[in-house]
Amino acid sequence: MDAMILAAGYGTRLRPLTDHTPKPLVEVAGATVLEHVAQRLIEAGADRIIVNVHHLADQVERFARERWSLDAELVLSQERIRALGTGGGLKYASPLFRRDAPFFLHVGDVISEIDLGGMYAAHREAGALVTLAVHERNAARCLLFDDDGLIGRDNRTEGWTRTIREARGRERRWSFAGIHVLSPEVLERLREEPPFDIIDAYLRLAEEGARLQAHDVTGARWLEIGSPERLDVARRVLEAER
Repeated sequence: MDAMILAAGYGTRLRPLTDHTPKPLVEVAGATVLEHVAQRLIEAGADRIIVNVHHLADQVERFARERWSLDAELVLSQERIRALGTGGGLKYASPLFRRDAPFFLHVGDVISEIDLGGMYAAHREAGALVTLAVHERNAARCLLFDDDGLIGRDNRTEGWTRTIREARGRERRWSFAGIHVLSPEVLERLREEPPFDIIDAYLRLAEEGARLQAHDVTGARWLEIGSPERLDVARRVLEAER
C-alpha cells in the first residue's frame, strides 16, 4: 500500500525553528516528526512512503539518503519551484502512485494514535471515493457533512461558509484531523491547477456526485505540532512514554 505525507510547507507558525529545520525533521521524543508519522502508516500496512518536499528540501533529501531506516521504501516528490498546496502536491506526485489499492494521504505535522488500519478497512467496506478522519473539537475551521457525506466547509475566523447543496438528514460540523484514505481514481479526477487546496477539489467531486465520507476518530490521541506551544505539548506527552 502507498501512503503520502504532506511535508512541503514552510512551517511558518514554528518560526524561527523552521527557518533552519524543515518541519518534518523537527525532533519529538528521539525521532523526527516524519518518522513518527511514517511509522504509524507502516503499522497500518504501507510499504511505500511518498513525501513531497520544497522548503529546505536538501535537508530532507540528505535525511532520506543517510538516516532513513524504517521498513518501507521512501520516495520524494520534489516541488522545486514552489510549494503546490495540499491538492497540488498530490496531483504533482500522482505518477509515483501504483494505483492498485486505496492509499493514505497524511499531513506531516500530526502524530496520533488513530486506528489507521480500521479507517482503511472502513473506507474499503463503504466503497467511498475519499474517507476523511474527523473529530469533535472546538476548532474555528471545520468540514460540514450530512447523511450522504461531505457538503461544505466553515471558517468562523474569516466569517464564511461554503456549501455545495442543502443538507440531507442531519448536518454535522466536524474538525478535520488531517488524515485521508483515497481511492486511486481520485488521481485521475484532479482537474484544478496547482497550487490548490485538496478540500476545494473534494467539494467539487462531492458536487459531481462522488461520496466523500467522514470517519469519526473522536477520543483518539491527536497531537498537532504546528505551533511552538503545541510542539512543547507533543514533546512532553511522548517523552513521558519513552
